[in-house]
Amino acid sequence: MSLLYRVTGNPIKHSLSPRIHAHFAQVTGEPIEYTAQLEEAETFTDNLRRQLTSGEILGSNVTLPFKELAWALAEVRTARAETAGAANTLWLNDAGQICADNTDGIGLLTDLKNNLGLELENRRVLILGAGGAVRGVIQPMLDAGVTEVIIANRSVERAQAIVDIFPGAPLKAISYAEITGPAFDLIVNGTSASIGGELPPVPDAAIDANTCGYDMMYGATKTPFCEWCEAHNARAIDGLGMLVEQAAESFFIWRGVKPETAAILAELRSELQP
Repeated sequence: MSLLYRVTGNPIKHSLSPRIHAHFAQVTGEPIEYTAQLEEAETFTDNLRRQLTSGEILGSNVTLPFKELAWALAEVRTARAETAGAANTLWLNDAGQICADNTDGIGLLTDLKNNLGLELENRRVLILGAGGAVRGVIQPMLDAGVTEVIIANRSVERAQAIVDIFPGAPLKAISYAEITGPAFDLIVNGTSASIGGELPPVPDAAIDANTCGYDMMYGATKTPFCEWCEAHNARAIDGLGMLVEQAAESFFIWRGVKPETAAILAELRSELQP
């Protein structure tokens, strides 16, 4: 008998998560079935609560634009979900409570360190955007020993709200117009601009050939952000590795088994950008 899990979002049609988790199930022998569910904001909370508490599904990943709703739905949150104010992994505990975690941050850090060989200790980081995905990566970056994280957003107030979650941490909220040099060691695009083929208004002073640019989005073609990085002779990385690594962490939470990721990451990479 297959155990049902899913990913919930809007849009969701082109999600790679079912493919990734099918691979994890195959290599670990865990008998899970994983599907994609299109949802609307008006019905997300009621539907997910019903599906989880009734046993219709055993867990759900949550993607754009529902991560903050997933956080609010949960009765029990892990420390990293609580800190982030956003969740991408839901399940029911033995007491019948809806639990939430945020695996985005560990997914990003695992991709940067294990797959790409990039250490964050003593690095200066610029993060573009202030949504749920960004909220999830701040604490892991601080834990990795970064010296400074600048969060740039069109709404400085929204960026400042993230900074306020981490009192005393080396964080600062600014507008895009306030970004200045020297160039950063790492720039993370946490906006959804790439979905629309757009680039956040980042000044050239933020980047040089020693910068690593990381777009949380991915696609069959290079994102505008990755193209901008390459135009400045900087290393450009998309978010496919983050997707795979956060999925592996979710799988571990649900099944207690940590799947290897190299094979499915290489397979997807070769298909997306041959």
